[in-house]
Amino acid sequence: MKIEKIFTAQALAKGGRDGHVSSNNNVLNLTLSTPKEMGGPGKAGATNPEQLFAAGYAACFEGALGVAARQANVRLNNVTVEALIGFGQATDGGYGISADLHVNLPGFEQKQAEELVEAAHGICPYSRATKGNIEVSLTTTTNA
Repeated sequence: MKIEKIFTAQALAKGGRDGHVSSNNNVLNLTLSTPKEMGGPGKAGATNPEQLFAAGYAACFEGALGVAARQANVRLNNVTVEALIGFGQATDGGYGISADLHVNLPGFEQKQAEELVEAAHGICPYSRATKGNIEVSLTTTTNA
């Protein structure tokens, strides 16, 4: 798949998982630390690549929900998307990640909410990029 770029994000990492990451406009300027669960120091106040991926995926997926809702001629209110990114040993001996997306669409019937989430999953660039590469689980709720 080839795309016509309309925007390019830029970030620089130094020091790997226990280093630092910053964006070219310096809005993102973060210390990284490997979590204790992964054998690292788990420094307070630091983040990690999985948290950054979770934040990006959740935000992007909510944007895709907006597109799906416009296409279905419905309005979204108080939507939340929580992304849980798992890290672990892959069956091929390397490491891998998984994604669990918990999407809450208050005010919708369950079936319609699930249809919107599936449509968003087909629209979201993160979902499209990970399709067939990592396990992605979608959970849809309609709690007020």
